[in-house]
Amino acid sequence: MKSIHTLAAIAAGLSLSLTASAQEQATTASSTGSHRPIPPSDQMFRKSIWRQVDLREKQNKPMFSEGKEITRVILEAVKRGELQAYKNDSLTSTFNSEEVTGNASFADQKEELSADERAAGLTRNDDWGAPAPRAGARASTVRRPRLDANGRQMRDRRGQVIMETVAVAPPPPPAPALNMYRYKDLYEMEIKEDMIFDKKRSRMYHDIKSITLMVPSTLPSNVSGIEKSIGTFKYSDLVRVFRANPENAIWFNPENDAQHKNLADAFELWLFNSYITKVSNAGDSRLDDIYGGAQQGILAAQQTAADLIEYEYNLWSF
Repeated sequence: MKSIHTLAAIAAGLSLSLTASAQEQATTASSTGSHRPIPPSDQMFRKSIWRQVDLREKQNKPMFSEGKEITRVILEAVKRGELQAYKNDSLTSTFNSEEVTGNASFADQKEELSADERAAGLTRNDDWGAPAPRAGARASTVRRPRLDANGRQMRDRRGQVIMETVAVAPPPPPAPALNMYRYKDLYEMEIKEDMIFDKKRSRMYHDIKSITLMVPSTLPSNVSGIEKSIGTFKYSDLVRVFRANPENAIWFNPENDAQHKNLADAFELWLFNSYITKVSNAGDSRLDDIYGGAQQGILAAQQTAADLIEYEYNLWSF
């Protein structure tokens, strides 16, 4: 009887331990964005890698097909409230839908006035034919009661409210209209992944954590001339959105219309091309910063990819 009670206590303890472990793992997965998290105890090797994806490349065009661009699928899901956007790949601070729309938009840029136009007294390009403002013209004014230090209306000896004339500030100029970039214009993505060797399964995994949409620096409407982040998205959230929208979230198969794949499957099968821009390091520096230039960074990306493949190969050498 005593042994039965002992076995029951051990079984209950194991059950509680497994439950706590499962809860801890689920919480970790939801916070990192991993779709299929690997327990830390099974990770023999791990390296965080950032990859750049150019959707204009031939190998990437199936996920950038006309009308079903991956950028369209993601941004429209944000508008519908189905997808949460984050400010960076740390996945802690969030963007709302309006902020994402603003990040994916650009302001109308008016042409600058020529020297002759400015000499003629024009202030805007649409001022042709309008008279130039007269020198010394008086600003708009308005009559209003004079107030004392306590904010009460002042009166004269006869009890009449004392009025004063004050200048009225001109209304601020209207904010420039915002226009969203075309989905075809947003052809750059950044993928953050953990390259993990699972010692239990004896294989290397590419565990995608997040995907960031970027405004390319080469767009004429991007007057800053630098890449700008639109928003970062957990990969686990993206998988859910892709699965929920099978008609639009497709990897287009140019050889067989009956064999289009879901975007979630395309990422799972690694049906895209990318190049490495950063590998986790103490200075959190990109490869082009470490090696002193864009061209050197491309060469370093190729060497880094080869080194990672060689490392995986050497794990099987005895």
